[in-house]
Formats: sequence, structure tokens, C-alpha cells
Amino acid sequence: MHMSISDTMNISLLAANDQQAQHNRQQFDAWGLFCINVMSSPGAGKTILLEQTLRALHGTHAMAVLEGDMTTQLDAQRLTGLGVPVVPITTGRACHLDAAMVSTGLSLLRQQCDPASLDLLWVENVGNLVCPAEFAVGEHCKLALLSVTEGEDKPLKYPVMFREADCVLITKVDLLPHVPADLGRMGRHVRQINPHCGVFPVSALTGAGLGDWLAWLGQQLLAQGRHHRNPPQHPGGLQRPSVTVT
Repeated sequence: MHMSISDTMNISLLAANDQQAQHNRQQFDAWGLFCINVMSSPGAGKTILLEQTLRALHGTHAMAVLEGDMTTQLDAQRLTGLGVPVVPITTGRACHLDAAMVSTGLSLLRQQCDPASLDLLWVENVGNLVCPAEFAVGEHCKLALLSVTEGEDKPLKYPVMFREADCVLITKVDLLPHVPADLGRMGRHVRQINPHCGVFPVSALTGAGLGDWLAWLGQQLLAQGRHHRNPPQHPGGLQRPSVTVT
């Protein structure tokens, strides 16, 4: 079969990314650090879900965030006050984080803390249902969010994202009385694409379902042998370094 130049370049890019992702994963394992790649379309609720999860785990798990966004640091600023190191990664035109960007973010994270003192690293990816699923960053777990406002057919229309996910959170369920969404059908569509992932309806606004999500996360950490430690101390007034990728 003849391959076009663009196909060959794409394969080369993915191969190079996979090599860097493997290196990132080796670093995470050496540090005893569990990495979760959080993915969704824009506006599905990644940042507020992270806010609530960080609050729930505060004091029991030491955590940090690599915060991906195309042009701003607004989401990173939202998370800064939660007592965890946050490294913004501004991607410019890139519609996803890749392994090299995460590697650079890790270098900047080491200016704030020792990664070996952490339990959990959250990578909030750029809002996009396509590209983030194609580019591994070295994560141990892929978390996909799907809001009830996006429509029941999204798992069928964007199967790669949901096929790759270890867990899917159906978000904004507090809006169900106001939107024409069938929660059962959404869950079935996710299961049709990926019968083995965890699926939990949640509302980060009201807290509904967050206990189920946190219980699932706790099971993953136990299965990986990750035991929580006391959160590390960070120097007061430390400025957050950031990385811009063009």
C-alpha cells in the first residue's frame, strides 16, 4: 500500500512522541508518581472537576498539576490557590499536549518541588475530543469527561477518545432537568466503545457522584501500590514558572 508524505510524517511524529512518552513514564515510575491525563472537549468541566478533586484529596495525597491551554493561563490561575504546585503549559496553535511538552513541564515542576515527594500528577490537556487521545504523555491513566450538554452521540462520533479512556465521567448531571439528554443512553454509548472503563455520572457543582469517582481513583492507586504521603512543603511566595510551546 502506497503511503503519502503526510501519512509518513504523522507516523514519524507519533513514533517520536511515543518514545518521549515512554521516557516520561519511566521518570514517573522512578519517582513513585501516578500520572493522570485529563481530557475532554472545551467546557466539559475539567478544571472544576480538578478543583473539587484536589480539595477532596488535600491533606492525604501530595499532588501537582501540569495545566495545558492554548493561549491563556486562566485555568492555571484558578488552581493556584489550592495549595498544590501548578505549571501552566501554553501550546499556542497546538490543540493538545504531547510528551515533549509534558517533559518540559516536568523540568519546570522540579523548580517548585521534588517530584519524588508527590503521589499524583494531574495533566489537564487542551480541550479537544480528537488530538489529545492520539498523543500519549506517559500517563498511567486516561480520564475522559463528557458533559450532558454535548449530546448522547459523542462517544460514537469520537470513538478514539473514549476507547482510550480508563474512566469516563459524565459531567454536569445537575443540568439534566434542563437539557434533552438521556443519561442511560450516554452510558451505553460509552460502553459500546469501551466496555471495560469506569463510567460515573457526576456534578462538580453540587458534588453528586464525586464519591464514586474518588472511590474508583482510590482503587487504581491501591492497585498500583501508590500509598499516600504527607503533602510536601513549598516555599512561600514562589512564582509559578510556565512554558509556552509554539
